[in-house]
Amino acid sequence: MALYQKVLVKLPARGHNGSPVGSVRPIRSAPAEPVSLSDHALDNLRYIRETMERAGAFTAVPGWGGVVVGVTAIAAAWIANRQVSPEAWLAVWLAEGLIAVSLGLAAIYRKARSVGTPLWTHAARKFAFGFVPPFLGGALVTAALYVHGAHSLIPGMWLLLYGIGVVAGGTFSVRVVPVMGACFILAGAVVLFLPLTRADLWLGLAFGGLHIVFGTLIARKYGG
Repeated sequence: MALYQKVLVKLPARGHNGSPVGSVRPIRSAPAEPVSLSDHALDNLRYIRETMERAGAFTAVPGWGGVVVGVTAIAAAWIANRQVSPEAWLAVWLAEGLIAVSLGLAAIYRKARSVGTPLWTHAARKFAFGFVPPFLGGALVTAALYVHGAHSLIPGMWLLLYGIGVVAGGTFSVRVVPVMGACFILAGAVVLFLPLTRADLWLGLAFGGLHIVFGTLIARKYGG
C-alpha cells in the first residue's frame, strides 16, 4: 500500500482576475523635502538675534539728554522756590516733569537712531516695564498728598520713587544707571524729612545735579 503524504500549501488569495491580492509597502519611506540653505540660515540668524536681544542691555539711555534734563530741573527749582502758593509751586514742577519726559524720550529716540539699534527691543521693554510703574505710582501719590495738604512730602517722594524706577529699569541697562537710581533713592530719603522751603533746593541739587553728573558719565563712556 503506497503511502501518500499530503502537503498543504497555503496559496495567496486571488482576485477576480486571478492576480494575488495583498498590500504592497515600500521598503523605505519617501525622503522629506530638503530644507533650502537660505531658510536654514535665516532661522539661525533669527535665533541668534533673539538670543542677543534677551541677553543684551538697553544702551539707548541718553547721556547729553540727561544733562539737559538736569539743567531744566535746576531752573525749575529756582522758579518754584519763588512761588507764593502751593498750587503755583506744584504747577511749576508738573510743567518741569512734562518737559523732562519729553526731552528724555526725544533723547532716547535720537541715540537709538544714531547707533543704529532698534528702539523697542526685549531689553528696552524690560527697562520700560521696570521704570513706568513707580512713575505712575508717583503721580497717584502726588495727587493724594496734595489733596491732604501734605505738600512738604511731595519732593522727597518724587526723588524716592524716581530712584526706584531708575534702579528697576536700570537693571536691564548699563551698570551706571542703577547706581544713579540708588543716589536718587538716598536723596529722596533725606528730602522726605526736610521742610518744603528747603526741598526745592534739594530737588534742584538732586534731580538736576545727579542728571548732569551721571549724564556726563554716560555720554563719555557709552555715547551721547
